[in-house]
Amino acid sequence: MKQPLITSLVSSVLLTYAGTSFAAQPLEEVMVTAELIDKSVLELPNSVTVVSSAQIEQRNAQHLEDILNLAPNVNFATGASRGRFIQIRGIGERSEFQDPIINSVGVVVDGIDLTGIATAASTLDVDQIEILRGPQGTLFGANALAGLINVVSNKPSDEFAANVSVGLEDFGGQQLSGFISGPSSATSGYRLAVKQYSSDGFTNNVFLGRDDVSAIDETTARLRFISEVSQDLNIDMSVFLADIDNGYDAFSLDNNRDTYSDEPGFDRQETRAASIRADYQLNDTLHIEALASVANSVLEYSYDEDWSHLGICDNTACDSELFGFDWFYSSFDQYTRDNDNTSIDLKLVSQGTILSWVAGLYHRDQSIDLLRDYTYNDGPFTSAFDTRNSAVYGQLNLALNDQWSLITGLRSERRDVEYTDSNGANAAPDESLWGGRVALEYRADSGAFVYGLVSRGFKPGGFNLDQDLVGDRREFDTETMVNYELGFKHALYDDRLQVQAALFYQDRDAIQTKQSIVSSIATGEVGGACPCGFTDFTDNAASGSNKGIELELNWAASDAVSLYTTVGLLDTEFDELLTFDHVNADLENGIPYNLDGREQAHAPAYQVVIGGQVSLSDAWTIGGSIEAKDDFYFSDRHEARSDAYELLNLELTYRAENWELALYGKNLTDELVKTRGFGSFGNDPRKFYETEPYNQFGTPRLVGVRASFDF
Repeated sequence: MKQPLITSLVSSVLLTYAGTSFAAQPLEEVMVTAELIDKSVLELPNSVTVVSSAQIEQRNAQHLEDILNLAPNVNFATGASRGRFIQIRGIGERSEFQDPIINSVGVVVDGIDLTGIATAASTLDVDQIEILRGPQGTLFGANALAGLINVVSNKPSDEFAANVSVGLEDFGGQQLSGFISGPSSATSGYRLAVKQYSSDGFTNNVFLGRDDVSAIDETTARLRFISEVSQDLNIDMSVFLADIDNGYDAFSLDNNRDTYSDEPGFDRQETRAASIRADYQLNDTLHIEALASVANSVLEYSYDEDWSHLGICDNTACDSELFGFDWFYSSFDQYTRDNDNTSIDLKLVSQGTILSWVAGLYHRDQSIDLLRDYTYNDGPFTSAFDTRNSAVYGQLNLALNDQWSLITGLRSERRDVEYTDSNGANAAPDESLWGGRVALEYRADSGAFVYGLVSRGFKPGGFNLDQDLVGDRREFDTETMVNYELGFKHALYDDRLQVQAALFYQDRDAIQTKQSIVSSIATGEVGGACPCGFTDFTDNAASGSNKGIELELNWAASDAVSLYTTVGLLDTEFDELLTFDHVNADLENGIPYNLDGREQAHAPAYQVVIGGQVSLSDAWTIGGSIEAKDDFYFSDRHEARSDAYELLNLELTYRAENWELALYGKNLTDELVKTRGFGSFGNDPRKFYETEPYNQFGTPRLVGVRASFDF
């Protein structure tokens, strides 16, 4: 185990803190807006990370995936052009293909639900990103078993302001962004921001002679308008547009960044979304909040399944002429989804000195129409997946005395599903679900904040589509989780040092886990010779546990030096063997991996970040971070693992009165980071489909320069 090294690093940082004289401006208070009632991050009974706009800029983050490592016990998987599959405390999806999936991590941008379509989660003009860990059963319901990510854009400015930023990076990276903001009247304001980011990507296609088959081409725009209609009524409107045309050609037969595909895939998304929030003050303590949002997205995802081309065996031992026929396979898989999502949230909020409460109604209507074109299908596969979630929820905050408070919350949700597809499958499960939380808070005279939290989350049941599965056993059950958490938060040394710590234990029941049975494409025999096909399905493990520690420190050491540290320690386990009697007799030998006692996928035992900034002068600043992550299983259905790694990021910035120039480097030691992996299967005809693991890799060493100008 590598934890002793991590522990010593953290101890060294703490000893440094203890022996240093503090002389700096206090850290600003950070409010968390994702909660039913806005609260300071240091007075919130929940483990939460808030990533500021300054941190986003320092990391030169283009997308949500670029900042997730800053939050302890938060991970992500690729398998696409971006890391849009997110895991919190080891819980979350890792891929999406033909079967509908139910997400464990919610993603909301300015009140717009982008859960499951986070390729559009750009960092364009973002004020802060709030990452709430643990089940948010009261707050968000069915799609927040593991947690919630809330992205908040910048508000319109009180005075006219404008900015233009340009950047150049290795691998053909180019960035152009800007915003314009100001008042439109005495009581209203606007902010318009646009960003275009492009890159050739990090893949070299040897067969096609191209280095742009995994190119990034993303354009996003946001308009936000806020108006004080009257003394009692405020309106906040947001419009969000995303046009993403990324390539996808990531897996190589040689397990590197050199591919041989003759049909590179793509990962595209067009999103048109808007939200409107109204806040009406009824009296000094009571107000109504109404939020409505709509998002229409068209997503196209495809890949060359064989990762090769028909001539790859020419003049080699696997040449078809030696066999008298083309014995190897060539296939392409393409998914097009039309995702329409509408939600309405209405809540009544009362805020008093002793008693505060919230009562709310929620409705969400989502339709996902899928078209799949796959080489080995008889024709196009189509499906329609419609879900309706309706909920009633409430929260009660009671001050027991000057130091003790009790927080209780409850959500009752009804989920109705209608599914049909071109293979004749249909399903219409209806389910009643509930989640909630109870938290006890203590505020010491010193300002220290201590809480104990018990929260319950849920993930609705679903169904498998593969026709090789037994018809009456194609459904899987609801997963539930109870989270026990003990936390400590404190601002020390005149608010120059902020500390957050949480100890948690999560008891999971009926864990939904994805499995697959591998069979020969040629014969259909389970465990037969590759090239291989996969019978994918989801089933329930009996139970499991996720436990760990999360620590965050922010320190304004002086007016010139600021440091931060995050540490996540995680221990996960499946507690009981899965039972796989969901397959027909012809698959009875295809029993997937025994998970009894095994750690869960995408759950690294440790994650550590140490970073900060030093002002060298009034104009020059140097900042950076070291981040480390332990190895972890890529999936619950095979034994392939990532490698542990450490990354070094640096930025040197020069600031003048109204312009800025920055030179930055990411992954300066050029670590080979595995972001997605598959267990042993055969896909290389040059090796006669010998089974071996395959991986997708993250960003190599990347150096860039950025300039911005304020008007």
